[in-house]
Amino acid sequence: MPPLPITVCLVSGAEAARIGRCLDSVAGWTRELVVVLNEEVADGTEALVTQRGGTVHRHPWAGFREQKNRVLGYATQPWILALDADEVVSPALRRQIEAFFQDAASECAGARFPRLTWFMGRWIRHGDWYPDHVLRLFRREAGRWGGSPEHTHVEVTGQVRTFTGDLLHFSNPSVNGYVQKIPYYADLYLQRQLADGVAWKPFQVVFRAAWRFVRAYFLKRGFLDGYPGFFLAVSTAYAALVRHTKLYEHLNQRPPPAGTEAE
Repeated sequence: MPPLPITVCLVSGAEAARIGRCLDSVAGWTRELVVVLNEEVADGTEALVTQRGGTVHRHPWAGFREQKNRVLGYATQPWILALDADEVVSPALRRQIEAFFQDAASECAGARFPRLTWFMGRWIRHGDWYPDHVLRLFRREAGRWGGSPEHTHVEVTGQVRTFTGDLLHFSNPSVNGYVQKIPYYADLYLQRQLADGVAWKPFQVVFRAAWRFVRAYFLKRGFLDGYPGFFLAVSTAYAALVRHTKLYEHLNQRPPPAGTEAE
């Protein structure tokens, strides 16, 4: 089978340690590879892309949404497969994409598929993390990246097909790496709350955090993932609490009293 009329689009920072597996999963059956790379990166990521026949464009970081839309402008093929450096197209997903182009691509504007994440030594198949459907295959003229700065997604005009093959996700190699992302996304969320003029409401904050745990651990059966499922349910609730507490902190900032006695 000749390569499919797909441009694989990525934005990347210093990802030499893991981008190779991503690129190898699309090699040979897609027609074009384009990467927008942060301009300061010098860890060998660019060489790994060019060795596989890809094209690299250097740009300063402009945020997830803007950077991902920027790379679309370099694509020449009618279809886009948008990936991150820590994602891998599974053999099952590849087969479904190939079958899609044989019998259904002419009728659709895009396709979504589940994303399966590896964390704490196992695949996470329940809770808030799975199936985590993502729309990443779409007609170039029918889709753009939208959403908020901290949570981007592809928006398409037209019919969307849903696949069952997994996009494999190797996002968090350690608990430290996962936990360190919480304040970063909390800061982005605070900026959006301030821009929208959101009022801080204590009941909503407590309810949202508690609901995130109940939903992930019980309703979405996170308990079936063992201790990692419990940890993710708790940490997801904690992340929600941090996001909304940042607004409380911002609204109640004031200098400490000048004296040594508490008022």
